[in-house]
Amino acid sequence: MDDTINFFNTQSTEEIAQFLLGMYLEHETESGTLAGYIVDTEAYLGPEDEAAHSFGLRDTPRLKAMYEKPGTIYLYTMHTHLILNMVTQEKGKPQGVMIRAVEPIKGIAKMEENRKGRNGLDLTNGPGKLVAALGIKRDLYGQSIFNSSLRIVPEKRKIPKKIIALPRIGIPNKGIWTDLPLRYVVSGNPYISKQRRSDIDKQAFGWKEENR
Repeated sequence: MDDTINFFNTQSTEEIAQFLLGMYLEHETESGTLAGYIVDTEAYLGPEDEAAHSFGLRDTPRLKAMYEKPGTIYLYTMHTHLILNMVTQEKGKPQGVMIRAVEPIKGIAKMEENRKGRNGLDLTNGPGKLVAALGIKRDLYGQSIFNSSLRIVPEKRKIPKKIIALPRIGIPNKGIWTDLPLRYVVSGNPYISKQRRSDIDKQAFGWKEENR
């Protein structure tokens, strides 16, 4: 874990967004452990990024967590859905990564219950979906992804065969920031939204063989 903390402290947000692909994300809940592999992320570059909440160093009570240390959990509501982000840069430099999708691994039956019966690829293939499935609540706001009940587990990380960079989703009318390739996905993973069925890796799910 120390190596991961050091990585957060020394790398760019774009590099961290790619490093998180394949990371094991687990949530310890009263009903047991719910977990999956991160397969889709988006980088948000703070003061210069017109799509970032912290654009222009905007500072409101809602954004307090964005100005904290790397690994701080930042949650916000979009269209009634809670969205998971983590801070990636030093305290006072409000950049972060949104987690857009996970491949569910542990506690799938409970995830389906949390999602009111939704299952299959629809279970966790979007940012609001994965938060609901993993039972993530607003009280995690401001806690650390390294040592809270919601945490990443580097020892269980998988390695993608190929990472693809794409424009972020739902960023209209933001100039160059609309089209910059700041979304990163595990190529071929079935839990990636907005991909052609022919691109899905049905055997390895986009992971290197030694991790299967």
